[in-house]
Amino acid sequence: MATLLGIQLIITMIAINLIHRLSHIYSFARWTLCSTGLVRYLHPTDKELRQLSGLKKKDSKLSKRPIHAQNDNIDIFQIPKNLDIELESQPIQEHEIYQLRYFMEYQWLVNFSLYAALVYLSTEIYSYYSPIDNEINLSMLWCSIVIVFAFKILMSLTLEYFRGGFESSGERSTVIVAACVHLVIAMIILVIDESKLDVRLDTAYRSFNETSTAFLNNHGLSSQGPASKLIVKFFLALWCAVTGAMFVFPGIRTAKMHWDCLRYYECNEVHGKYFSYSSTFIKGFMNFSLITHFLLVLLWVKPIAVDLLTAKNLSGLNKPLMTLEQFESLRCWLVVLVVFQRLYLMPTFMQAYLNMAHERLEQQKKEAGRITNKDLQKQVSVIFYYTCVVVLQYVIPLVMMLFFIFFYKTLGNFSWVEVIVNSSPTIDNSNQHSLLEANQAYFSIQSLKQVLTADVYRGIFGFATWWICFSWFLSLSVGIFYQSYLSPK
Repeated sequence: MATLLGIQLIITMIAINLIHRLSHIYSFARWTLCSTGLVRYLHPTDKELRQLSGLKKKDSKLSKRPIHAQNDNIDIFQIPKNLDIELESQPIQEHEIYQLRYFMEYQWLVNFSLYAALVYLSTEIYSYYSPIDNEINLSMLWCSIVIVFAFKILMSLTLEYFRGGFESSGERSTVIVAACVHLVIAMIILVIDESKLDVRLDTAYRSFNETSTAFLNNHGLSSQGPASKLIVKFFLALWCAVTGAMFVFPGIRTAKMHWDCLRYYECNEVHGKYFSYSSTFIKGFMNFSLITHFLLVLLWVKPIAVDLLTAKNLSGLNKPLMTLEQFESLRCWLVVLVVFQRLYLMPTFMQAYLNMAHERLEQQKKEAGRITNKDLQKQVSVIFYYTCVVVLQYVIPLVMMLFFIFFYKTLGNFSWVEVIVNSSPTIDNSNQHSLLEANQAYFSIQSLKQVLTADVYRGIFGFATWWICFSWFLSLSVGIFYQSYLSPK
């Protein structure tokens, strides 16, 4: 086993040992919530509400009644909605985050994603100097675990809307409509010719059809070929619909935080709390980070990006700006840079979400009527209680983009340094598409690679990466449109 896997087994064992030893000492997930300057708002106590509303203290004789009676110990009273309440704030403490919903899932996903990225980076550095063509790439196993767990958490968050009662009917309808819309869009995209969209699914299907048929025939098995192209694309469309439905509320939530961040810096600029240049720069950077998602979508559109940079001679040049291999390397790097750009902005977005507690209270002051003390306290504290749900909705699409591009680069046999150094990887097509030896009666690594060629991986993970980028941008766009034109101001 060690001979087969070589240095990769050592890298994996070191990573597992680090997870075992450091998980109780240091957690990157805890650091993102407790050490990035996030501030939460504390709900007012019953005593403070009584003093502000001028109510008398609860009669101590009533508190001596037997506690077996329901609600005897609950002090509920009503206060005016327009009561002048100032919320206290404090930095998020480490002992407070363990009670948050979905915190353990967030901690596991973020920490394991970090270790998986380190394993992948170590393996890529090793494979650059010593190719691992005849070995199993264990870093792909780590990336697979991250992708599966991210899908599982996102599915759990989406199913919460279906477990709720009547009050969640609107959310359920939105998810169902989003799934139908994404299904129609995916079906339209899957019938587009490859000369328009560089997803290479048709090339992947032809390659898999040829190699799988040859593989089965050389093992004495009759074969009519794999499933028809229509069936394959139908199941891909279903996957696209499910993914788009799961992205709709994370996209709307992220758009709401983006909108609140811009409004926050505009208000600070008006009141002079920050320099105008600083506010303008931050707002410009945030808007640019939103536009970069659209640029990622365009990277797979052939007439706009691929042909323009790799096939056409620009004015003043006698050859294309870059080769196809250099463009693939640039595409991988741009996806990684966009992901890290959005992760860098995460504390700003999360603080905008936590500020909703103060904004809701300020909005309530404009309303007439009365509210109970428990409802007001719940209105403030529920924002912090769902912090991990919101941060998961922000992080999961970025994690999926990052690790799908890892799959696309590695299994598609591309290079990270091709955009800088012209050292394009060579693919032995004769070895990939050659027939298996007649006397080979077992499934080996080489025979598996002869079936699942680089063309197959490029088609599968190229389309998956592009669809994740597209559906995430579409969800963000819907959220921005809602906040701009439909949301009550």
